[in-house]
Amino acid sequence: MKHTLSVLVEDESGVLSRISGLFARRSFNIDSLAVGPAEKPGISRITMVVSGDNRTIEQLIKQLYKLINILKVQNVTNIPCVERELMILKLKADSSKRTEVLQVLEIFRAKVVDLSDKYMIIEVTGDPGKIVAIKNLLDPFGIVEIARTGKIALTRASRVNTELLRNEAIFTGY
Repeated sequence: MKHTLSVLVEDESGVLSRISGLFARRSFNIDSLAVGPAEKPGISRITMVVSGDNRTIEQLIKQLYKLINILKVQNVTNIPCVERELMILKLKADSSKRTEVLQVLEIFRAKVVDLSDKYMIIEVTGDPGKIVAIKNLLDPFGIVEIARTGKIALTRASRVNTELLRNEAIFTGY
């Protein structure tokens, strides 16, 4: 199972290296990693997606707390969150394909950020499912390059689980 961990760290050199070293020593792969400044100066938030069962992830969290400069580690996998990812991709799209591509982009609220006679660069943000869905729809056009940020997440203050609400709407026909 994939788990999303939100880690607050002091913004000091070597913190990310120590974290990745811990993962490497335990033969863990980090599926997704995003790092950036947090709400307070001198603090960074690391959002990472890792695979493992609940017991293994609990042990990993305990090991993270043993590292210096780690302030807080939270497994947000089963907590209502707002999750987003950014993807930019370069797509083969000559003038004969552009109308069809633009229709797909409109549905996903993606936008063209660069255009040439043979290629388009597209920007899309959204939850990881949206990113996968648009990529799959654009694959047949010929994706040349992709860059993705990895997932970022913040827990919902409202505690409303929109995924649960979305599933209920599907089953009730709304």
